[in-house]
Amino acid sequence: MLTIDTYLRPKSLEEAYEAMQKKNNAVLGGMLWLRLGNRRIGTAIDLSALGLDQVEDAGNAWKIGAYTTLRTMEMHTDLQEEFRGVLRNCVSSIVGVQFRNLATVGGSVFGRYGFSDIVTTFLALDASVELYKHGIVSLEEFCGMGNVKDILTHIHLPKFPAAAAYCAQRNTVTDFPVLNTCAVLRNTTLTVTVGARPLRAVPFRFEICNTISAAEQAESIAKQISENTIFASNARASAEYRQHLCHVLVRRAVLEVLQKKEAE
Repeated sequence: MLTIDTYLRPKSLEEAYEAMQKKNNAVLGGMLWLRLGNRRIGTAIDLSALGLDQVEDAGNAWKIGAYTTLRTMEMHTDLQEEFRGVLRNCVSSIVGVQFRNLATVGGSVFGRYGFSDIVTTFLALDASVELYKHGIVSLEEFCGMGNVKDILTHIHLPKFPAAAAYCAQRNTVTDFPVLNTCAVLRNTTLTVTVGARPLRAVPFRFEICNTISAAEQAESIAKQISENTIFASNARASAEYRQHLCHVLVRRAVLEVLQKKEAE
């Protein structure tokens, strides 16, 4: 059972940062995972008064506030147009609309959950995270960091992917993914991420050759990634099944982006 001793709604990030330095204090996100835990929180820190629920056009990137809900991101017309609908696709199977109206982008990213559809997609989009004290670091670097006593304020998504595709396998429609993958093509650089291994998502990068067919390149990339990714078993699937799925899903995602590029 989750127990909270004190509730704080700070008026500044500095006040929030100072409060969370105490061992048993925690920042609240959408509270959808935190409430399921069995822990005692000294002070629950609510950042809802700090204006972190906005999606902003920052020129060469989109800046998504940490308190932006998954539903807001899903329905944001400019984001869907910019990223070819991949942000909608990656969240559309996360439980349901009511859940996505509460779950926050920052909570999903800061937790760096292995099953996260959002982390897998953001990694492929070369996202960066903005931390109050640490500043802006790449999401890839952030995923490799240990426990971070800082506040995630924004996620930065660079503009202009040439094409993007997201694929996942679920045992039931709204369950956690058994495996997920995202492919993004910028110019001739293809980034492919594989998540829900069930470990954290990992990125791979390739240079695309215009003299080789899309089908051949998709098959080659899928083979390389499936053979060089570490998988594990859990209640949803075995490591061997995940490896097989990886080959299939990566091939589909890569083929989709290469065909989109050819069409453009």
